[in-house]
Amino acid sequence: MGEKARILVVDDDDGIRKAMEINLEEEGYVVETAETGMTALKKVSSAFYNLALIDIRLGDMDGIDLLELINERCPEMVKIMITGYPTLKNAIEAVNKGADGYILKPVKFDELLAKIKDFLRRQQEDKKYSEEKVASFIENRVREIRSVRDQELEAMEKYYKPI
Repeated sequence: MGEKARILVVDDDDGIRKAMEINLEEEGYVVETAETGMTALKKVSSAFYNLALIDIRLGDMDGIDLLELINERCPEMVKIMITGYPTLKNAIEAVNKGADGYILKPVKFDELLAKIKDFLRRQQEDKKYSEEKVASFIENRVREIRSVRDQELEAMEKYYKPI
């Protein structure tokens, strides 16, 4: 990956937020943090992030609600939910609302890092595939336009024969 991936950490626990920020920056990622859901929404509305780590319980809103709002604005962003209160209901709801992953607290950083790397690798592959599809579409469309133009020129040459 040429550019450094950008990660947003959303957690109302100052210690967890800072620890994740320091550890992820040491791994070479560009990291920003948000203490509240509203701050996170403002950040994703004004900047691009490859991935967001979202706590399910935030001070100002439910992390699942935040997930849904972020997913509407940035469907291509990888969203991983983090919780210290795991329930089957939360896990199912998170997946249904667009979460790509679900991690339990206390977070084992090696596992989190492996998940992040895997998701970012897949995101890059999807982006490359999408770019290839767009390039292929453009090439095919150019050929179609040239073909139509050539047919029109041929028809004009037949119709307007030099005297």
